[in-house]
Amino acid sequence: SPQSALVGPLEGPTVITDKSQYPTSFSEAPSLADLVKSGALPPVEQRLPKNPMVIKPLQGVGKYGGTWRRAFTGPGDGENGNRICSTDKPLFWDFTGTKVMPCHAEGYDLSADGKTITLSLREGHRWSDGEPFTADDYMFWFNEVFSNKELMPSQTPEMSVNGKQGKMVKVNDYTIQWVFPEPYPLFVDILAGSTALGAGQATRGDELNGSFMPAHYFKKFHPTFIGADEATKIAKEAGYDNWVLHIKFLNTWRLNPDLPVLTPWRTTSPINTPQWVMERNPYYYSVDTAGNQLPYLDKIVMTLAENLEIANLRAIAGEIDLQSRHMDIAKIPVFLENAARGGYHLQLDPGSYGSDATFHFNHSFDGDAEVLKWFKNVDFRRALSLGIEREQLNETFWLGVGTPGAPIPEDASPYFPGAEWRSKWHAHDPKQANALLDKIGLTQKDADGYRLRSDGKGRLRIEVTAVLGSFIDFARICEIVAQQWKVIGIQADVLAQERSLAFNRALANETQIMVWANDGSENLFLFPRHALPVDPAQCFMGINIAKWYASGGKQGTEPTDPAIRKALEIFRSAASKYADERAGMVQEIWKLLVDNVVSIGTVGLSPAVMGVRVIKNSLGNVPARQMNAQHCRTPCTSMPTTFYYTA
Repeated sequence: SPQSALVGPLEGPTVITDKSQYPTSFSEAPSLADLVKSGALPPVEQRLPKNPMVIKPLQGVGKYGGTWRRAFTGPGDGENGNRICSTDKPLFWDFTGTKVMPCHAEGYDLSADGKTITLSLREGHRWSDGEPFTADDYMFWFNEVFSNKELMPSQTPEMSVNGKQGKMVKVNDYTIQWVFPEPYPLFVDILAGSTALGAGQATRGDELNGSFMPAHYFKKFHPTFIGADEATKIAKEAGYDNWVLHIKFLNTWRLNPDLPVLTPWRTTSPINTPQWVMERNPYYYSVDTAGNQLPYLDKIVMTLAENLEIANLRAIAGEIDLQSRHMDIAKIPVFLENAARGGYHLQLDPGSYGSDATFHFNHSFDGDAEVLKWFKNVDFRRALSLGIEREQLNETFWLGVGTPGAPIPEDASPYFPGAEWRSKWHAHDPKQANALLDKIGLTQKDADGYRLRSDGKGRLRIEVTAVLGSFIDFARICEIVAQQWKVIGIQADVLAQERSLAFNRALANETQIMVWANDGSENLFLFPRHALPVDPAQCFMGINIAKWYASGGKQGTEPTDPAIRKALEIFRSAASKYADERAGMVQEIWKLLVDNVVSIGTVGLSPAVMGVRVIKNSLGNVPARQMNAQHCRTPCTSMPTTFYYTA
């Protein structure tokens, strides 16, 4: 297959934790050395923490300089930069995606009773504006943002174990503790994952999550420190209706170049312009084994591509230095044909989740009682799944390199429920699908063979939302599925929309079926939003159920589906268990989700989503294969700070 030849060995850089191997002297980029000479910046020794994060690059110590050219698709494409700059997190995963490592925190400790997680920060670490980064920045977030009902009306469920909320405590300037009323061993993984509390300021700051904020900066805008009237006045002068919206904007690193950050590069030209530019952070807290302050590359320049075709054509022409986001799996033959001319090579990074195009039912849809009635009927959901011919989709959109089936993780995963679950209710069987639809009472059809609503209001129509300009051609996939569903008498109307519009409709409970990858779900606790309705920040499966779950039943709508209820009960109780026991619980969740077709899987375990990697031949320290996983913030576990131009 074309896939196997292009999948290299999994490899990556090493984080050095043995202090005896730390460098004793430090160097910096020539452009920063010039600023030191002119007195505009303090010397590099004063800009680094006492114990910086030390990285042994994959191939060797690199050279400073150069611009990393990429394509982005507009203001909704924040993850394009967030993922590269995700090392502003407290903890991280190594390049295998299996071992928790220190990140901006120097170390962590889980107490013997599993109730207290201690985080040790790096003494002397500074924000990008040179101000100290301390425990007070964590406490500011906890006391003034997380605990403020106006800023955080529904608090992240990650701050609770078994529905009981924990708290954050300052031990000293460089130590904080998270203290919970019950054992919460999963919390270490949460602080390392792509989660509300662990993903860092760049990734989750726009929703005021991320666990820390630059207190010195936000005290100028927060009502606790300047009064509500003054905060409102400043917000209105900046063009915002209220101070809450203003603070959210200010904490969005990709929109606000003035925001102090911990990322390796900081935004200098925001994402809502034709070029999103990120330049080196002179106070970045990491060095290589020779003591060179990272990153090596001066800046990242993302140039707007009006559509994915343009982004791919730029890559084919050699105008992109390294990118897998938005690179089209269907273009693999064209990439290979033009590689020598474009001065690049291709590597594939298959994902380990089961479905790149997952049909997510909105289980709390309230726009049409008839539609919700059928969505709540397990045999209706099973029939829709049985009506999809996945082999046709695989050949057409995945070049045959994907695996058709249910949205469960790869066979090697500790969470894999067993081989029979890959095909359960996920084989193509229009005969059985028709029989199920007849059985549940959808027997009346119109002249075109489409089934009629049970309320006498004509043809039953299901709306399927497909996001435009995304990883694979969701709109065309949906059109083919709509044709396949015609065979079982179901009319699907495909609504193709831009990403932020579609996502906002899901948050407003307006989508019926949303098609999106179920990436991240292979590590269910660290990124559950694509498998379970639990995260009010993003939910395609019933935002009102997610609000109910996150608020402990105080808001939203309780799920009536017994399978969803049971899955959520298991999920909530698993947080207090250790890894071995959690694995079996996740397998039970997957069995419930598949048997009850809570979402429909199509084709997965492929490089389609961010796994087709175009790499300029002149770029060094780039791995042959990297973990393509949400919890790894791909490509971040490959440490882009160590990428450099060899020529």
